[in-house]
Parts: sequence; C-alpha cells; structure tokens
Amino acid sequence: MATLPIITAPDPRLKLKAQPVAAVDAEVRRLMDDMLETMKKAIGIGLAAPQVGVAKRVIVLDVAREGEPPQPLKLANPEILWRSQEQATFSEGCLSLPEHYADVTRPAKVRVRYLDYHNESRELEASGLLATSIQHEIDHLDGVLFVDHISMVKRSMILRKLAKAKRSRTPAAA
Repeated sequence: MATLPIITAPDPRLKLKAQPVAAVDAEVRRLMDDMLETMKKAIGIGLAAPQVGVAKRVIVLDVAREGEPPQPLKLANPEILWRSQEQATFSEGCLSLPEHYADVTRPAKVRVRYLDYHNESRELEASGLLATSIQHEIDHLDGVLFVDHISMVKRSMILRKLAKAKRSRTPAAA
C-alpha cells in the first residue's frame, strides 16, 4: 500500500465530476487500500478518489471513534437511494480544506447502494456521523465541497485563506 498526495483547495480537480468504475477489480482495490492508508495517516474519517487526483467514483470511510475497533468502508459507485426528511447539523472539516470547519446541515439518514471491495452490490442505511460522512464524500464525487453548502461570505473567506497558504508554500520562480 502507498500513501497518496491529497489535493488541497483551491484546485480545479476538486470541482470535476468523477466517472463510475466498470467493476471493482485489482486496480480499484489497490486504489481503495491506498486511499484508506492515506486517510488514516492524515487522521481523517473519509476520503474520495478525486481528493487524491483520481477522477473515479470511489470513497473510503472509517468513523470509528478513538478506542473503538476500526470499521473501514470501501465503496465504489455509491449512490444515495433515499434521504430522510429529518435534518442533522455537524461541524464538517475536510482533508482538502485543512484546518477549516463549518456547520453543514444535511439529511440525518440515508440509504446508499454501492459496489463493495469484492465487486458485490450492497445497500447500507446510515445515520449520524456515518450518514453525514457518506454524503460529504459523495459530494466530492460530484465536484462539491462542504464549503459549497455554507454562506458565500464564509466560503470566500475560507478559500482565500487556503489560496494564500498555498501561495506561501509555493517556492518563487528563479
């Protein structure tokens, strides 16, 4: 397994719509494994393939709390089949928007269909943090960031700070 570089905003690759995978084969499984390792090393709870520069509909998640056994999920071509009318608000962060958080309101429960690690079609009903995380990662597959769900003023402020931080890390041309 390998640790992959995580793309940070603002970057146009984060706004692209990812393409479905034909099947979960050895290449997709390797991507899933590498993404899970990358996510854990970055101390995240979710990661979408576009965040590591791969425009495929693949996400990984593990919302187990510290002290709980890991509960990794590896999903290809996830699609939301149902959303609850009930809403929930969580403070969301993102590995592609490091050190920035905002309250985002989403459906409290979702039902998702996806291909698992063994290319089997599965359905999962999720609530709480898992439901929020699944929706957050599926948004990435559609080129949507969590800041797209908050006010334009807050979004602009976060993206300006990230752009400034990115410029300060880029060495000047000689």
